[in-house]
Amino acid sequence: MRDAPTLRLIAESDRPVVERLWQLYRHDLSEYRDSLPDVHGLFEPGRLSSVYGDANRCCYLVHRGDVPVGFALLQGLEDEPRMIAEFFVLRAVRRQGVGHRVATELLRRYPGAWEIGFQEENRGAPEFWRRVVTDVVGKTWREELRPVPGKPQITHDHVLVFRV
Repeated sequence: MRDAPTLRLIAESDRPVVERLWQLYRHDLSEYRDSLPDVHGLFEPGRLSSVYGDANRCCYLVHRGDVPVGFALLQGLEDEPRMIAEFFVLRAVRRQGVGHRVATELLRRYPGAWEIGFQEENRGAPEFWRRVVTDVVGKTWREELRPVPGKPQITHDHVLVFRV
């Protein structure tokens, strides 16, 4: 792999970068989440704004070299289960081990009970998350189907439940 990815907790000064990456992320998910941008062409910030000033949540910016290539929003830092609530890497670095390295590092940094949700129809996500979790904890995980809160029209999320 070229430059190995690095993780850095976001600071307030990173907000514009994370917000721009968020738009790319939401665009990727719009196909599976039945979501459209607003009249200004912007997707809602969703959980993004909740990471600032909340001790139970954090956001990591992912870099390769000096370039931001993704982010990960975590919650449940003070109370379990921990969750990777949102996870994104640019298409340009997908299938190069960036996401896998970042996800496994995050899981190992925060031992405890975890849940990771994804959409089965999101190409690549099911295989990616099942492989990451298996690489970290072996086969000691289970998978559940859960409705998406507030969106009954959307196919249920798959949620991996495990302990690190």
